[in-house]
Amino acid sequence: MALYPLFADLSRREVLVVGGGEVAARKIAALLRAGAAVRVHAHAIEHPDIAAALDAGRLVRLSGDFDPAWLDAVWLVVAATDDAAFNAGLAAEAGRRRRLVNVVDDAVLSTFQVPAVVDRSPLVVAISSAGAAPMLARRVRERLETLLDPGLGVLAGLFGRHRERIREALPDLAMRRRWFERMLDGRLEAAHAAAGTEGVEASFLHELRAAADGLSATGWVALLPASGDPDLYTLRGLRALNEADAILLAPGLDDAVLEPARRDAHRYRLEAGQAAAHALKLAAEGARVVYLHTMSDGTDAADTPDAVQRACADAGIACNRIPGVQAGAAPSR
Repeated sequence: MALYPLFADLSRREVLVVGGGEVAARKIAALLRAGAAVRVHAHAIEHPDIAAALDAGRLVRLSGDFDPAWLDAVWLVVAATDDAAFNAGLAAEAGRRRRLVNVVDDAVLSTFQVPAVVDRSPLVVAISSAGAAPMLARRVRERLETLLDPGLGVLAGLFGRHRERIREALPDLAMRRRWFERMLDGRLEAAHAAAGTEGVEASFLHELRAAADGLSATGWVALLPASGDPDLYTLRGLRALNEADAILLAPGLDDAVLEPARRDAHRYRLEAGQAAAHALKLAAEGARVVYLHTMSDGTDAADTPDAVQRACADAGIACNRIPGVQAGAAPSR
């Protein structure tokens, strides 16, 4: 491991950024989001975002010729200029003062790297190639963006806000660990999709009370239009297929629709009229259920998404209806 991974608390701590262009603007924006007290030095402020932040009093501008003594008052330094000789001198001055410095696009001069970031605050994932292949790090970030549900940040916040309540309700470590695993396995995604943050918190506290009372938590049902082409599932649909404990296959659908699904999920090929009953039974036992359905004319009235959704509502089981891409029909047997 060439670099030591580190998340720095820069809240109200001074950071010096040297540069006034596009790259400096990106670095400054990220530092301000982290709560840093940013000092900027540039011969000319070329980017309007930097100028606006200065006008709003969110930045302090250091004027005149660059003074190495400025480094004594900061925690980190970012060099975002296109002057290679100046950047090298700045890096040397920072090194003498034992200040960490990032020289943009120069891994050799840098003593810290700025990673590609997937932000689900307070959950943050950082990816680095140690400066060897920034485009690769960005590609990995793009893939993680599709895999990590936006609601994870809300869930992480709930874990933090209710930490003591969780410990009191579940004092046994093994029990607490199992409960955390259930919460992290997509159990609250339907609540987030249906009612946003408030819905997630209500479901979160309900699950906690049920676990504390020794009750087995119910699962959920996701209704997903089947597709014979994995590329035509939405990102939300792919997440559901990868989180499912059980997958119900409507009559007439081919195994090709299961290609992106979790390999160890139980698969059930249904007969006409069985969808609602199977979904309710499995969810009541705690399973996460995906019903892959078709909207063809031959669908039994009891197997339509509307019918399954009504049955879930009557039984008090969370049901998330996931839209599909309207392109072609799933292959039939």
